[in-house]
Amino acid sequence: MHSHAQGLAQCRERLHRLGLTPIMHSDTAGAAKDIAARGDQHIGAIASKLAGEIYDLDVLIESAEDAEHNTTRFLIMAADPIVPEIGDVPMITTSVFQLRSVPAALYKALGGFATNGINLTKLESYLRPGVSERAQFYMDVEGHIDEPAMQLAMEELRFYCMKDEVKVLGSYAASLDRHQQG
Repeated sequence: MHSHAQGLAQCRERLHRLGLTPIMHSDTAGAAKDIAARGDQHIGAIASKLAGEIYDLDVLIESAEDAEHNTTRFLIMAADPIVPEIGDVPMITTSVFQLRSVPAALYKALGGFATNGINLTKLESYLRPGVSERAQFYMDVEGHIDEPAMQLAMEELRFYCMKDEVKVLGSYAASLDRHQQG
């Protein structure tokens, strides 16, 4: 079974029960593309339903994860952003940023979200290859990028970040499961 390491790890027990050997790829969609190109019906991939549709693969198991509560998010990236209208649907905005090197920069940069009533749902840090002295952050917040409160919070975030180092990856409808659990 071919997939990204994370996809394989999330389905480890099922793969073992089925007697399948995990084979790592750099990404799940790439695994699906490679399997489609091979044309061998005895080889499969763990990927998104969309990747299966794009590469004309049959879905054999729709939810193969070991833990039912597990959720994997797949992002669709585009050169030209598609920003949905502000509406009644709960939204998530995802961004990446790199802070300036000043005391308490992260605390201060995130303060704008607190003072504007915006809930952070995910914050991860990692080191960029070749830029080991500063962490880059990946952040999800509840709300649409064009809402006034979000604009104020983003302005404060930008003040504490390196020049041109705040990148909004997009605003999109939140999963209904996310709000039903809360």
